[in-house]
Amino acid sequence: MEVVKIYKCLCDEQRLRILNLLQEGPLCVCHIMEVLDADQVKISKQLRYMKEQGMVECERKAQWMIYRLADADNPLLLDNLKCLQDSAGESLRFEVDLAKRAEVVKRFCETSPDYMDQIS
Repeated sequence: MEVVKIYKCLCDEQRLRILNLLQEGPLCVCHIMEVLDADQVKISKQLRYMKEQGMVECERKAQWMIYRLADADNPLLLDNLKCLQDSAGESLRFEVDLAKRAEVVKRFCETSPDYMDQIS
């Protein structure tokens, strides 16, 4: 992964918010949309871009398209993701996103018990 590609990925607030969510674990694209209050086209465009850059991976499981952070061995990427995680507590938006993420996953697990099996 090239240095410029990593920083291009990290220079967009919505992509940072998605990465912040995925650091907590895999998510279905529909839940990313709900947490970020954004439409499917915008989220899918960002996810596709991050996938092309090698930052995320996706897998279809049943009716869900599950995204997760890619298993990266690039030290620059890993350092930047760690920095994002360390600074998440300083950004109210990141904190709010993580709280919404927890609510969405909890609610969905209550209505679809097999969801956690699908995203694992």
